[in-house]
Amino acid sequence: MNALAVLELIESRQTIGKLVAPAPSDVEVEQVIRAALSAPDHRRIRPWQFMQLRDNARHLLGQVFSECLTEFGIDDAEQHRKVLAQPLRAPLIIIAVVKTQTGVNVPIVEQILSMGAAIQNALLMLNAQGYGSIWRSGTLAESPILKQKLGLSTDDEIAGFIYVGTPAKQLPPRVPLQVSDFLSNWPA
Repeated sequence: MNALAVLELIESRQTIGKLVAPAPSDVEVEQVIRAALSAPDHRRIRPWQFMQLRDNARHLLGQVFSECLTEFGIDDAEQHRKVLAQPLRAPLIIIAVVKTQTGVNVPIVEQILSMGAAIQNALLMLNAQGYGSIWRSGTLAESPILKQKLGLSTDDEIAGFIYVGTPAKQLPPRVPLQVSDFLSNWPA
């Protein structure tokens, strides 16, 4: 693959919110995670952990989301209904977790940035495989109940929920941004 083909793949990636079956197979998910594990990683501490949820596991996640709302003191039935349905937006969810490490001479921010690069690699691989995805996070990702139910430590950071499936409809191409709006020379 030449540089222009790589650029075309990168520029064609879009966030797609309406996702349906099929989702990637186990073999395809393994390729996605292999791509993620190629992210920059200062001192090779490998701060990444991924969990995949399919089928009934998505319903269980919705129940945990509802428990998290209760933890936050939210008892509005409509909000609980919404979070119960959130994990059903796609046939596959990949949860990206930063297994933060101290005493390794790598700032936590670099560990989180490494996960961001890993997620981007995963999103690009999903795009190359023909799947759509949306990377979501939010307040629920910070819930101690969610971390406990997922078997995480309190120091772990949920970097996001990657919803994956087949795009329900074709989106128009993104409008290209002008590099000159974002790049300058220093000194000017």
